[in-house]
Amino acid sequence: MSKKRVITTAAGCPVADNQNSMTAGARGPVLMQDVYLMEKMAHFNRERVPERVVHAKGAGAYGTFTVTGDISNYTCAKLFSQVGNQCETFTRFSTVAGELGSADTVRDPRGFATKFYTEEGNWDLVGNNTPVFFIRDPLKFSDFIHSQKRHPVTGLRDAAMQWDFWSLSPESLHQVTWLFGDRGIPATLRHMDGFGSHTFSLWNDKGERYWVKWHLKTQQGIQCLSAEEAEKVAGEDPDYHRQELHHAIERGECPKWSVKVQIMPEKDAETYAINPFDLTKVWSQKDYPLIEVGELEMNRNPQNHFAEVEQAAFEPGNLPPGFGASPDKMLQARLLSYPDAHRYRIGINYAALDVNKPRCPVHSYHKDGQARFDGNGGDQVVYQPNSFSGPVDDERYKEPPLQIDGDADRYDHWVDNEDYYSQAGDLFRLMNADAQQRLIDNLVGAMKDVPHAIQVRQIGHFHKADSAYGERVAQGLGIRMDEVKSAA
Repeated sequence: MSKKRVITTAAGCPVADNQNSMTAGARGPVLMQDVYLMEKMAHFNRERVPERVVHAKGAGAYGTFTVTGDISNYTCAKLFSQVGNQCETFTRFSTVAGELGSADTVRDPRGFATKFYTEEGNWDLVGNNTPVFFIRDPLKFSDFIHSQKRHPVTGLRDAAMQWDFWSLSPESLHQVTWLFGDRGIPATLRHMDGFGSHTFSLWNDKGERYWVKWHLKTQQGIQCLSAEEAEKVAGEDPDYHRQELHHAIERGECPKWSVKVQIMPEKDAETYAINPFDLTKVWSQKDYPLIEVGELEMNRNPQNHFAEVEQAAFEPGNLPPGFGASPDKMLQARLLSYPDAHRYRIGINYAALDVNKPRCPVHSYHKDGQARFDGNGGDQVVYQPNSFSGPVDDERYKEPPLQIDGDADRYDHWVDNEDYYSQAGDLFRLMNADAQQRLIDNLVGAMKDVPHAIQVRQIGHFHKADSAYGERVAQGLGIRMDEVKSAA
């Protein structure tokens, strides 16, 4: 029999009684001098860090990324310097709008964020299971999320708020079509694709930049749940997706994704048919075919959900040499908003937590701060320039300059590119008859209690994408198309 371990306070002092508070007499009030009681209560009150405003509920797993295709002519990143290179990864899946206790099988985009622990620092690919998003100007992000959250009066999710925002934001139509189609509810986290969604960049040792779209294609095949199946699962097991991923890895059924890229030469962006930095659009694969570059396998479950899944902090600005951002307005805002959220939610030293810590040496002049739990740099010099051999910058890692053209102004993103409909219509027409009918049924079910004027306005957008698209939703809601056309 192993020796018993004695409970201690956080300071390591042994605890004599973990069952009874210290009181003035058997019935008397609790004494403030019961410091162990105070410690337990204070810690309990702080056990839950603020949940993420978006992507609150998630599941995660460690894995391995292996380079299978040569793109060394596009990037100087050491990870892609040769086929066969590997690095450890951690991936977190999540729903976007739901709170921490929400059901896994709701209709919602899924976050798909992977941290690659490369030898030159962490590379975070922070995307979704859809290649597009609802908006393209970050100034509207908080408004969009507010419309998807809870009504300030009732405290309930409100379809009128959701559809009011979408119907007044026609650029959302492409993502709405994705969301209410079959892929809006994946059967499991293993049976869905992932996308970087934004346009990112790669740059090589010649100083040449390329724009890039990242795709992660599931090797398990796409599988989805119908609205009826999802509702049943939510009632029986609201944590189904989280449980299914964990159990699959425990059984040795480790999921894999083929990682692919679309690559656009920097100059092509100036003349491409669409704005290649518009998050509501996709690039044609006829113009820029998919190139396979690697394989992502998830093969190890976390040992502690809070420490590893909840404290995992991803940020699209984690870009080792050879990786870069782009003028994508939504991405530019996320470069700030993600680390800012982490500093608020889990503290200034979040990057030193084990799940976030790079697997390569870290040298910086960041010091102190709440919950500094390492050696805080010891006796190392805390400023630069210095005469004491402190770390220095190195211009070899400088990214090529980005040419910027135009006057600083607030440009109307609803005028810049008025084609909100072509790609949504293309997506509708790609669906077979059964998939189209499920899309229509899902939309009608979601919009049936929305105010009439909002229904009419939204149907107008469906009709502009494809006449049959709009007419069938109108028919399902009992609305005449002449009213829709008149309103338009």
